[in-house]
Amino acid sequence: MTPLVRSVRSADTLTRDALAVLQPGFTGTTAPDWLLRRLGEGLVSVGLFGRNVADPAQLAALTGRLRAEREELIVAIDEEGGDVTRLEVRGGSSFPGNHALGAVDDTELTRAVARELGRRLADCGINLNWAPSADVNSNPANPVIGVRSFGADPQLVARHTAAYVEGLQSAGVAACTKHFPGHGDTAVDSHHDLPRIAADLPTLQERELVPFRAAVAAGTRAVMSAHILLPALDAEHPATLSPAALHGLLRAPEAEGGLGFDGLIVTDGMEMQAISASYGIERGSVLALAAGADAICVGGGLADEGIVLRLRDALVRAVREGELPEQRLADAAARVRALAGRARSTGAGEGAAPAPGIGLTAARRALRVTAAGPYRPLAEPVHVAAFTPLANIAVGDETPWGVAAELARLLPGTETTTCTGEAAAVAGTAALVDGLLTAAADRRLVAVVRDVHRHPWMADALHTLLAARPDTAVIEMGVPQAPPRGALHLATHGAARVCAQAAAEALTGRRPSADE
Repeated sequence: MTPLVRSVRSADTLTRDALAVLQPGFTGTTAPDWLLRRLGEGLVSVGLFGRNVADPAQLAALTGRLRAEREELIVAIDEEGGDVTRLEVRGGSSFPGNHALGAVDDTELTRAVARELGRRLADCGINLNWAPSADVNSNPANPVIGVRSFGADPQLVARHTAAYVEGLQSAGVAACTKHFPGHGDTAVDSHHDLPRIAADLPTLQERELVPFRAAVAAGTRAVMSAHILLPALDAEHPATLSPAALHGLLRAPEAEGGLGFDGLIVTDGMEMQAISASYGIERGSVLALAAGADAICVGGGLADEGIVLRLRDALVRAVREGELPEQRLADAAARVRALAGRARSTGAGEGAAPAPGIGLTAARRALRVTAAGPYRPLAEPVHVAAFTPLANIAVGDETPWGVAAELARLLPGTETTTCTGEAAAVAGTAALVDGLLTAAADRRLVAVVRDVHRHPWMADALHTLLAARPDTAVIEMGVPQAPPRGALHLATHGAARVCAQAAAEALTGRRPSADE
């Protein structure tokens, strides 16, 4: 009878470990029964997305319900501030993103912004943030990083990554620095395909890895892997599935050229096409664990009980068939549980005094104004031309952007026309701009663009509009890579709501009465 008892106990431990390494999502603003049941069976982490958030009170109630089922629990969220927000997914963020903070280049400001963001997360019961992005945005054509990066200079990115980690964790929220070993030099979005970085190892050491070394030195509790292929490191496997990247580089001692990181390694979303299209989610998760990952992030797209059971069973099966060492799974589960226990003992909002206006302060400081000549501030309702690119999946299309709403607060009656690449392709640039001019009539125009350097249709339309109405003000809410154009050019370094507010204030010379 003893072998039977030992076997049952081993099977139960294996299943609990397999559940422990998963960071799944779910739908809705209340905890589903299946999720609560799995927490009782060994699940240690839950990932939240915009679809789970209505307001702070609801979110606090949700996380409280989850912790009533399991007290030592990791509740994670993808809250970068700026363009990528889940707390304020339907209204726009109260915090500028990394690119704005990098433009100011004041590490104390970055630390303060991250601390206040962490305080708000902690107040809602969240103790792991899949942020900051430590990617060096060295490729201007990058379709997925852009303003999510502090900038293109490795040393600037490093000092702000460290400050962000310190600020966030001072509020009791663990940082998860991403996307290791660096997603900045890509022209492909890993949500859709597998990016390839051709940089050699010396370049990686001198550019991509510099901010991650700073994050490790600053004590980041977690690091998120990237679904990118770096042939100089591993010609076959993307970093998330690569022992050379995770075990051999991230974990290796500094004396051996590694980063010496001993915290939690989290994968980027496993349903992203860079992994799922080539390996499948189950196979990819097994390979990620075997390569050195500790936690499998899934749930951005697949968010039901079925995916949790599929991955749990795939991991158990891989151990039983000898493909995944049992000790590797046990070590990964132990790291997850250790972070859950540490997060509980740290406490929500520790050491973080409220600083409700810090985000707007940072956005105002990040604004860069270029004038072609004297510019008369806007005093009457205007017409906003919003040149809108297709949103990448990380940002999502739920979060509003642009300046129309903020201008309308200051100049009631302001109207807007949205222009897309698809409309330009169908109607032609000339017809698109003619329609704008007709809609604007005699009102002054404000053109809003986002990464105009990456979108030829947008650049053409803006050129045609400025030729017809040279008095147009232009607001760039992406990376200001293109030369300034317009009677007045504003670079906000991001599309957060506070960035729009700062731009509207600059255009009008006015602030809302509450700020005056």
